[in-house]
Amino acid sequence: MQRRFIAALVAAALISAAPPARAQTSAVSPSLYQSLRWRFIGPLRGGRTVALDGIAGEPNVFYIGAVNGGIWKTQDAGRTWTPIFDREATGSIGAIAVAPSDPRVVYAGSGEGLQRPDLSVGDGIYKSVDGGATWTHLGLRGARQIASMAVDPANPNRLFVAVLGHPYGPNDERGVYRSLDGGATFRRVLFGNQNVGAFDVVLDPRDPRVVYATLWAARQAPWEIGASFEMSGSGVFKSTDGGTTWAQLRYGLPPQIGRAEVAVARSNPQVVYAYTDVKSKDTENGALYRSADGGAHFALVNSADEIAQRGDDLISLAVDPTDPNVVYLTNTSTYRSTDGGKTMVAIKGAPGGDDYHTVWINPRNPRIVALASDQGATISVDGGVTWSSWYNQPTAQMYHANATNGFPFWVCGGQQESGSACVASRGNGGEVTERDWHTAGAQEYGYVVPDPLRRGILFGGKVEKFDEVTGQVQEVSPIALPTKRYRVVRTEPLAFDHFDKRRLYFGSNVVFTTTNGGRSWQAISPDLTRTHPAVPAIIEPFEGDDPQHGAHRGVVYALAPSYVRAGTVWAGTDDGLVWITRDSGRHWRNVTPPELTPWSKVAQIDASRFDDGTAFVAVNRFRLDDMRPYVYVTHDGGATWRLAVAGLPDQPVNAVRQDPGEPNLLYAATENGVAVSFDGGARWQSLQLDLPHTSVRDLIVHGEDVVVATHGRGFWILDDVEPLRELARLPRVETHLFTPALAYRVRRSTNTDTPLPPEEPMGTNPPDGAILDYALGAPARHVVISILDGTGNVVRRYASDDPPPPSIEHLDKPAYWERPFAAPPASAGMHRFVWDLREAPPHSLQPDLPISAVPHDTPRVPEGVLVVPGRYTVRLDVDARAQERPLTVAMDPRVAVSRGALEQQYRLGSEIAAIMNRSYDANAAAKRARHASAAGAFASLNADAQSLLDTVEGADAPPTLQAAQAVRTLEGRLAAIQNR
Repeated sequence: MQRRFIAALVAAALISAAPPARAQTSAVSPSLYQSLRWRFIGPLRGGRTVALDGIAGEPNVFYIGAVNGGIWKTQDAGRTWTPIFDREATGSIGAIAVAPSDPRVVYAGSGEGLQRPDLSVGDGIYKSVDGGATWTHLGLRGARQIASMAVDPANPNRLFVAVLGHPYGPNDERGVYRSLDGGATFRRVLFGNQNVGAFDVVLDPRDPRVVYATLWAARQAPWEIGASFEMSGSGVFKSTDGGTTWAQLRYGLPPQIGRAEVAVARSNPQVVYAYTDVKSKDTENGALYRSADGGAHFALVNSADEIAQRGDDLISLAVDPTDPNVVYLTNTSTYRSTDGGKTMVAIKGAPGGDDYHTVWINPRNPRIVALASDQGATISVDGGVTWSSWYNQPTAQMYHANATNGFPFWVCGGQQESGSACVASRGNGGEVTERDWHTAGAQEYGYVVPDPLRRGILFGGKVEKFDEVTGQVQEVSPIALPTKRYRVVRTEPLAFDHFDKRRLYFGSNVVFTTTNGGRSWQAISPDLTRTHPAVPAIIEPFEGDDPQHGAHRGVVYALAPSYVRAGTVWAGTDDGLVWITRDSGRHWRNVTPPELTPWSKVAQIDASRFDDGTAFVAVNRFRLDDMRPYVYVTHDGGATWRLAVAGLPDQPVNAVRQDPGEPNLLYAATENGVAVSFDGGARWQSLQLDLPHTSVRDLIVHGEDVVVATHGRGFWILDDVEPLRELARLPRVETHLFTPALAYRVRRSTNTDTPLPPEEPMGTNPPDGAILDYALGAPARHVVISILDGTGNVVRRYASDDPPPPSIEHLDKPAYWERPFAAPPASAGMHRFVWDLREAPPHSLQPDLPISAVPHDTPRVPEGVLVVPGRYTVRLDVDARAQERPLTVAMDPRVAVSRGALEQQYRLGSEIAAIMNRSYDANAAAKRARHASAAGAFASLNADAQSLLDTVEGADAPPTLQAAQAVRTLEGRLAAIQNR
């Protein structure tokens, strides 16, 4: 699972006002921030997964592809999952195919392969020849969505690919492609036109010359609708000559269909099942058909309501490899039939709808069944009686991010398919686990915003009020019943005012506000959307399937109350308008950038923290089949705008945020990652670092940390961005010590029970200490980091040539628990080092690992004595040239303890550490003198002192009288042994 020991948790006050700063003109070398690391926190709950395949001869091995979370592999039937695709350029996966004759060969088709209001696209097809350890891009970059693949069971180089194509526009790279050379080249063998894509492709399991495929003519609209627009061109096709020629299968199937899926019975390939989404004047439901003659004739076998729904979104089919009458069908539940599809029984599902996309049955053992669903993947090894968990797949699709103001802060937002989540930025057990997140009572698509005045109260969705103490949810929406007067879509903005903290804004087609927690609302704007937005040309071929004939209108999609001036609020719509009010909504002014055409979705607006006239607008035109980035900046309240996209990749932008501590520092959340600008948007560069490529739907700066909501990998945090702020002011640095952020004296872990095993999924805590960042313009011979107290005494020293400690002798637990040794690097570039806010560890004759253990991140005990909060100095010596920066250490805000008590604890701990060091040295001297009894006595004393140190240092509290007396006892014992 994802474990990264990185970056520190810090908090600082937001700067609320400052004059606009002059933009820098020099680029910042990425090497100057290369050591920053993103860390995953949660939630530990799977997200929409479509791609799935297993290996017949290796029943515990499976591959899954999350629609925006990359490829994962399990070798223990779903107990644990490992990401194996994170180094690649996309995380959107729609199809996985393992070569049956050589399971080391794995093909991956990118783009989630669906038609829905919320989706992602990829960049073609990939191949691995070593079971997913490494990948090679093969081609079909323009496909954007690959929905299905099929590999010849006897030839791993013979491959068929169903290319669905652009979801929002026409393109030629569509249809069914065939490769005979393992993907070195592809040839299109089945094609309708630039509006018709291929959805499914299946091989006859006994005769791979027989190929079935389905075409689907569908288009998503730029306005949000519940289903795709469709036109003629869809159908089910068959080839008997290996894909060279094709015939459409019509007999018994509806004349006008939409999406269709096919499954062939392995035990009798003449039995073919087809599910078609029926399109006619009277119905838009789906039905299951069966053929007993290889598709020549089909007969309707089931159109029951429970399987007739969601035919354009969820259905997949699989036939038991030993019985042609046992067929599985996925929908809002997964169904199994034992009579050829006539009757269906739900075997996996839940109230609320898990929504299943793909079913796979092991060809050699039909009791092994795997499912891909909206909640992740799940596996059964007993024919569907029990199933593995999807609470071990960190592939959550989050929409937005907001953070609480407590310590540690919690990150909250809606999770597609599952509901909502609030996740702690730090767990008390040394890691962020299942214990450190909870639901937030909001709809899956929505914002979740904390009430700034009432701790534990959250507002989310459209609009729900959640109480963390009681767990109760109250519906407080201003739109109590559906009405034509007010419109909403899946995601609607919620934001609190930064001056009147009682005031909450909510967007529909108008802007609403409440000052009493939602008990009553007032509309403070007219309809802010376009009255008659034009129908884009990309929809024209499908206009006949639009019952409203293009008469669609948008909604308010973004709200940004000012940080600088009371009464100022920015608003943006999903049909391409930007508005501002200066008087709390009494008057609104249209300030739309003139380049914005209808249905250019204003995804986010960020009002400047420094200047009332400055705002940053992220415009997403993905739904117009435009993948280019659009970021608009104004410094005069919207009178003029500047397009600021230089350096951004060709990916839509979902959010732009200004850093609250440095006006020139901007962050962009794109459909494929994160970018940063150090000069106010004049130039952008990647801030991806180790963040997997996925859709980043939202980004916030909370104190010193950047938080992102990814739409496929949950919430991530980039801790302590103070180096980025300094680089915005000093873009060219050689040897440089960055000013450390405020460090909190927080316990690494307070767990006193058995640690969670490494098989449990978990997020990563920030480092337990002070983050020390420095840059070296060239390799150094010697680097030393020293921490000095207020009197100039060195309390801790680290050097690049520090030797690692010897291995623990007779360690009675696996070594993977221990934290790796670290010394300050001396190589060129930026480096991040952590001081654990402790003095050097005392010498121990029995070093060990504590019960408060975290896999790969457990420091040895005894640890050094914790320092007292206060002001310190960090000194960096590079080849005898020194720089110094101040560092403030603050107490954990959750702990109520006096400074006097902490100083008392520190003094007593230091005395114990001194006894340990003296007894350690005395033991060594006694051994050299061959005084075995004395050596044993010193060793016993050293062990007792270590135990007492753990007692005294175990909590932030004044030491007990008993502990102080025990120190005197130890001193007496030491003197007595020395006097023998």
